Amino acid sequence: MRRTLPAVSTALLLALTSCTTPGSAGAPPIASPVPAATPTASRQDATQVEQTMASLRRVDDLPLYEMTYVGAYDPTVGTDAAAPSPFGCSLFVAAGDPERPVFARNFDWDANPALVLRTDPPDGYASLSLVDISYLGVGADPAGDRRLLNAPLLPFDGMNERGLAVGLAADDAATARPVPGRPTVGSVRILRLVLDRAATVDEAIAVFSGHNLDFDGGPPLHYLLADATGASAVIEFVDGELRVERGTGGWQALTNVPVVGVPEQRRRTDRRYGQIAAALTDADAVLDVAAAHRLLAAVRQGHTRWSVTYGLRSGEVRLVTATGAGERRYHLPMS
Repeated sequence: MRRTLPAVSTALLLALTSCTTPGSAGAPPIASPVPAATPTASRQDATQVEQTMASLRRVDDLPLYEMTYVGAYDPTVGTDAAAPSPFGCSLFVAAGDPERPVFARNFDWDANPALVLRTDPPDGYASLSLVDISYLGVGADPAGDRRLLNAPLLPFDGMNERGLAVGLAADDAATARPVPGRPTVGSVRILRLVLDRAATVDEAIAVFSGHNLDFDGGPPLHYLLADATGASAVIEFVDGELRVERGTGGWQALTNVPVVGVPEQRRRTDRRYGQIAAALTDADAVLDVAAAHRLLAAVRQGHTRWSVTYGLRSGEVRLVTATGAGERRYHLPMS
C-alpha cells in the first residue's frame, strides 16, 4: 500500500528477479491487437489500461503469463469463477523457523493457462497472485483480451506485501449458510479481499467473517491462511457455519478432506495430507524453500498445474509449472 508512488511506477513495485526459463529474459510484451470483450472491475484510466495490457508476457509453455496491473479496480463487482468440482490441491505452512516461515501449495486442476499477477491497488496492499485465466473466459492466447483487466478478481493463491498468504482447496463437505446483512462474494473472490485488506491471520479471518460466501457458482472450498509471524489458520464451513482452526506446533496442512473437528489420525488417512504431515512432523516444521518444493513434488498429481512457495518474511516467491521448464523467481517488496 505504497501510496507515495505514482501509478505509473506500479510495474516496478514487484520486481522479477533472475530466472532460467528459456526465452524469458528480455521477453517482448505480448502484442495488443483489437481489444476483446469488456472488463467490469477496472477503474483505470486509458493510460493505465494500456500500461497493464502492454506488460503481458508469455514466460512458459504451460502456458504461463505475467502481467502487472496498473491502477485501481473494484474488487466487489464483476466476474466470479464458476467451476465444476473438484479442485485438487495440497497446501501447507512450515513455520518452525520463525525467521523463515514458508507457505507452499500445489494447484491441481485442468490444463488451463495461468497468469502471475502483480497488483498494487490505491486502497489496498500490493500483492502477487496466481490466476487460472480460463475462468475469465480467456484462452491460451490472451493477447489484447481486455477481460484480463478482471484478473485481480480471481486469485487462486497469493501473498501480499505484509506477508499474508492464502490458498484454497476443494472441500465437498462444505456448506455455507448466509448471514443476513452481510455482503455475498464468490468463493474464489474472497481471496482478493483478503490479499487487499488483511495484514495478519486475525485480519484475514475478520474479512471472511464479514462476508457470506457463494458456493453455488463453483465447488465448495476451504482455505489455508498464514502470515509473517508464522501464525496460520484453516477456514472451513461446517453445517453452514464458518469454523476456524488455528495452527499449532509450527505447521498446518490442507488437502481435500475436512480438518476442523477431525482427529489428526483420521486426517492422515488421506494420502497427501498424511505424507505432508509426516514430513513436517519429522522436520519439526522447519523447511527451507528447496525442501518445501521437494515435498510439493512428492505429493504432485498428474493434473498438478503449478507448485509455488511464498516466503512470508522474505517476500520471495518461487514457482514451478507442469511443464517442468525451470523455476521462476519473484520478489515482492515487503512493508
